[in-house]
Amino acid sequence: MRHLHRLRAGERVGRSVRPFILLALSFWFALPARATIDYRVGVSEPERHLFRVVMVIPDVRREVTVRLPAWNALYQVRDFAHHVQDVTAADSAGKPLNVAKLDKQSWRITGTGTVVVQYSTYWDEPGPFSSQLNSTHCFVNLATILFYVQERRSEDIRIIFHHLPDTWRVALALKLQDPGAERAGVPSTTRPTTAMRESGPYLAPNYDALVDAPVEMGVFEEFSLNGISPPVRVVVHGERSSDSTRDHILSTLRPIIAYETQLMGGAPYEEYLFIYHIGAPAEGAGGGMEHANSTAISIDSIGALSGVTAHEFFHLWNVKRIRPASLEPVDYAREQWTRALWFAEGVTSTYGSYTLVRSGLWTRKQFYEDLAGQITELELRPARRWKSVEEASLDAWLEKYSLYRGPEFSVSYYNKGQLIGVLLDILIRDATDNRASLDNVLRALNENFARRGRFFRDSADIRAAAEEVAGRNLQEFFARYVAGTDELPSAEYLARAGLVLKSLGRSRAEFGFWAGRGPDGASVATAIDPGSPAERAGLREGDVLVELNGGAFPRHPDRWLREHRPGETVRLRIRRDGLEREVSFGLGERQEHMYQIEEEAKPTAKQRRILEGLLRGTTDARQP
Repeated sequence: MRHLHRLRAGERVGRSVRPFILLALSFWFALPARATIDYRVGVSEPERHLFRVVMVIPDVRREVTVRLPAWNALYQVRDFAHHVQDVTAADSAGKPLNVAKLDKQSWRITGTGTVVVQYSTYWDEPGPFSSQLNSTHCFVNLATILFYVQERRSEDIRIIFHHLPDTWRVALALKLQDPGAERAGVPSTTRPTTAMRESGPYLAPNYDALVDAPVEMGVFEEFSLNGISPPVRVVVHGERSSDSTRDHILSTLRPIIAYETQLMGGAPYEEYLFIYHIGAPAEGAGGGMEHANSTAISIDSIGALSGVTAHEFFHLWNVKRIRPASLEPVDYAREQWTRALWFAEGVTSTYGSYTLVRSGLWTRKQFYEDLAGQITELELRPARRWKSVEEASLDAWLEKYSLYRGPEFSVSYYNKGQLIGVLLDILIRDATDNRASLDNVLRALNENFARRGRFFRDSADIRAAAEEVAGRNLQEFFARYVAGTDELPSAEYLARAGLVLKSLGRSRAEFGFWAGRGPDGASVATAIDPGSPAERAGLREGDVLVELNGGAFPRHPDRWLREHRPGETVRLRIRRDGLEREVSFGLGERQEHMYQIEEEAKPTAKQRRILEGLLRGTTDARQP
């Protein structure tokens, strides 16, 4: 640490990259010699939110082009390069090399041998989809900060994190190069930092695996799930440590992990890491992001834990391993179009709800309420009449535009995909006299694609697997409800499971405007109803919605409105042209349909078997 400060003191006379280059090279030469790329990520300036990155590229012949991904995690081109500052490069002797920017995210460096690239990148965006460095903690999606060399993405990689504050630890789902920490009984992903306050090197088999391992650094609560194999660890930031918090997390995770692992025939990881950020995430920052051996989840309270956890953990199989060919290989430079998000995300939501009811975390009443709510949500989107769920998958890249997210322009592949999953399950159970189910389809896809390192053709291979399990042609179902825009036959299919779908008219509150998202993720007012109380109170298109009744504007406004009545006065703090003001108005009123699901009073034997199979995850297949 002191030696490092002496090196930096030398650059105060004039701007030079040489001290940083020498530091990077001393790190590189200290490691076993091999032709691979190494990174050092410094977090010495949390108040400035600046990551200092050094990238060491060996065996360069004449020139090398480095790039920064344009997207990651979300299906949105977010141009991470606009966070980057001051890209420089030098050779192994510290001699500066020419750096030429080629486009918004690419730089060409002229040189031979070992090339050392240095740059800074600014990040202070909370949530599981971005990166954040501040005085309380650091969370990193590595694709947002690390350059790559396209033709060398398959090389194994090392990374070190340095200049950590004294009390900080590091957690990520990568192995340490030094196995001594394991022998000392310290978990590999939270190895104590050295005297120089650094952690690593961590190893990844390639760039894709590296950036699929988010990093949490800071002072956090950490514990393991005893008796679970393979090992599962939990890191919690933001929630004050307490026995009740830990007990709630453990009692939620155990049944989710046990059920989903049993369903899919075993865990596909050697060790798994949950990273939780708990406590009032910034608007747009909530939710979860799946990774191959970990997940990062941001929730406002511990009560929201179960739903997002069940969804993200099931992504271990569906998406991360049962993966559409249209998403492979990953192209970090541009959009990748896929028709399969209705299955990758929507059917994952199907299994999120299945997991909760089948593990006992939900009652069957809660399952029915959630399913009815999904039907109501789809009904409220007029775009369902002309936009198929496959088209919604293709258009996922438009979700960063607030207008597109409006009900007249889009449907959710999460929402409609979840419903299709349930209906397809009932269809298979009905066709096979409850001897098979959608569970068999997922297991077949896992066996025939994931475990064989193959990727499925969008919708086509899903249909083929479903037809094999159902023993019948499903062309009409997929043509009408997946590729087409026919209304889902929810009432008809639920009846086959002994469930009654009731449509109830109701009066519900409304804001008088649509809450969209601005470019920075903040909620903004759009599509303001002419003559509405909100308009009369002075609300204008594009106003940033800062607070509602003294708290953060809700991430899901429709859910908030369900708990409030027409005419109720609300206080809305808005920001316009950099200035904040408060407006008050009464909530409007509209008539709409909502749905309710009840069990048939006198079901047939078949209906009863299908319903119990649906709720318990069982079939009537004969055991060998």
